[in-house]
Amino acid sequence: MRIMCLNGWGGTLHAEIAAYLTAERPEVLCLQEVVHGPGTARDWLTYRDGDHVLPQRANSLRDMQAALPEHQAMFCPAARGVLWDDDEAVPSFWGLATFVHRSLPVIAQAQGFVHGHYGTDGYGAHPRSRTAHAVRIWDHDANRAVSVTQMHGLRDLAGKHDTPERSAQARRLIALSDRVSEPGDLRVLCGDFNVGPDSQTLTLLGDAGFTELVTEGGHLGTRTSHYPKPARFADYMAVDDPGAVHAFVVVRAPEVSDHCPLILTL
Repeated sequence: MRIMCLNGWGGTLHAEIAAYLTAERPEVLCLQEVVHGPGTARDWLTYRDGDHVLPQRANSLRDMQAALPEHQAMFCPAARGVLWDDDEAVPSFWGLATFVHRSLPVIAQAQGFVHGHYGTDGYGAHPRSRTAHAVRIWDHDANRAVSVTQMHGLRDLAGKHDTPERSAQARRLIALSDRVSEPGDLRVLCGDFNVGPDSQTLTLLGDAGFTELVTEGGHLGTRTSHYPKPARFADYMAVDDPGAVHAFVVVRAPEVSDHCPLILTL
């Protein structure tokens, strides 16, 4: 089983990410920064947050479903806000999604917020609400259950340093995994945690029995050339049984986002 974790950057590099996922077809894809604009036929809209302006695929959820037609998609919105078509406001949902190949039965799942609550009228002030999703999958080839839990961690305008809110979201991520997992499961935690490699978040994961693979593997970061800032770490993947890991890679090329894909093979 291959599990991929990726922040899709709102589909900014749409052609690249669609071609990459069509070719790679991981059995499980944990995707952050997913846009769902069901009320527009546009392909592109604009995200505006002060001087932070980005092109956004109007419906990257639909795009990824097209790239992975043999997968079931579970979308978990964090908020309903506004993107822009020139001067026209377009209501759009924003969150994360988990894609699971239809050959793998999802036998349990849970969804919840690791910070804040669902934003019904706008994305809100920073640090904004963040959601997480957990799935329990039966792997018939290995004759075992695998639980995979992902989140998109808080973006703090002050940086990626530890805060009480970030520690709390790490504990909630672990609790969500506890909620969906059963004794004997192989457990995986992943996501764009938005913290540095020395963060208390990773300490809390270690205290809960998880081994974090990016830092343990000596990888030099998870950002691509599209990210201009000096901090190179954001994304992490952890397992509770390192012996079950067949391979783990931080993908440097092709570049499909400002984040590198993380791929775990069990």
